[in-house]
Amino acid sequence: MGSAAAYFLAAQPDFSGNVLVLEQDFSYEKCATALSAASIRHQFSTPENIRLSQFGSHFLKHIADYLTVDGEVPDVGFHERGYLFLATPAGHDILQSNHRIQKAEGVDVDLLTPAQLKQRYAWMNVDDLVAGSLGNAGEGWLDAYGLMRGLRRKAIGLGAEYRQARVLQLNREGQRIVSATLSDGSTVACGTVINTAGTGATALAQTAGIALPVQARKRSIFYFTSSARVPGCPMVIDPSGAYFRPEGEGYICGVAPDPQDDPECFDFAVQHTLFDEVLWPTLAARVPGFEALRVQRSWAGHYDMNVLDHNLILGAHPAVENLLFANGFSGHGMQQSPAVGRALSELVTYGGFRTLDLQAFGWARVLKNEPLFEINIV
Repeated sequence: MGSAAAYFLAAQPDFSGNVLVLEQDFSYEKCATALSAASIRHQFSTPENIRLSQFGSHFLKHIADYLTVDGEVPDVGFHERGYLFLATPAGHDILQSNHRIQKAEGVDVDLLTPAQLKQRYAWMNVDDLVAGSLGNAGEGWLDAYGLMRGLRRKAIGLGAEYRQARVLQLNREGQRIVSATLSDGSTVACGTVINTAGTGATALAQTAGIALPVQARKRSIFYFTSSARVPGCPMVIDPSGAYFRPEGEGYICGVAPDPQDDPECFDFAVQHTLFDEVLWPTLAARVPGFEALRVQRSWAGHYDMNVLDHNLILGAHPAVENLLFANGFSGHGMQQSPAVGRALSELVTYGGFRTLDLQAFGWARVLKNEPLFEINIV
């Protein structure tokens, strides 16, 4: 998110300032982007989320127009294979409601019957299903690390400066942030600060006296191989919330823990019990050929979860006019980064949105405790 904002600011002809990106670790080994399932979809329940990802897909398909440096185009490996949301009778009404919203936003999506699902995906058990929602265009998965590196390289090529340091303190005078104190002992002055610190965003906001309702939630991802053949497999979202998709010669999968087993968490210990007790039985029931799968590796990363409504918080807090927030993406940050980076550049340059009206994601609903719920969280 920081590199997306840096790129769009540096590429903005009407922006006359300098861009400094502060990264606590240039290896990006533990950043959410590098550890994510790296996918993009248009199938949301919130129109604004749909629009954000629609631009994300456009950006990926035309990445050469945006991120080429010295004739080199970033290879982000975009596999446009779609998302398939499956529904049992309990989830049918929600699937249909989401479908109406998505079609109104121009999403290329089809509702399939169990018979149609079985005809298209013979390897899938559809006995408990009443419908499936399949995205036909703009959805799939990619190399999120490659996208981040591409944004970073282009931003630097346009004049943005990157410095490896952690922001320890935002120094506030009245309604403005005047400087930031860094972990290397230095202090940098600023005209505008953008908080894109992910799971560290809440602690950073607190140094400016602002309470941000964002917490770190751990998500484990498992890579497995199987002798099963699943031709045409999209990103499948089971009614249980579990997901799986192809990855190289195998597959990756994951599922969110039950809410009572999902506290704020900052460690990277993989939740192997979650795979053994929840994921494996679910996968074997949905794709009988997966019963004999073999886990090859696993890792854990984090969502910066907006605990109010699972939607991003974007823009300035009314108490601090030059501190912009882009936090609480709840697992959607990578796919929304092009549109949000563009929006942040507009807020800095013009003081308002120019291309997409994203006021619904502002602080007003947070301060009024009026959630804008996103139903489709994976």
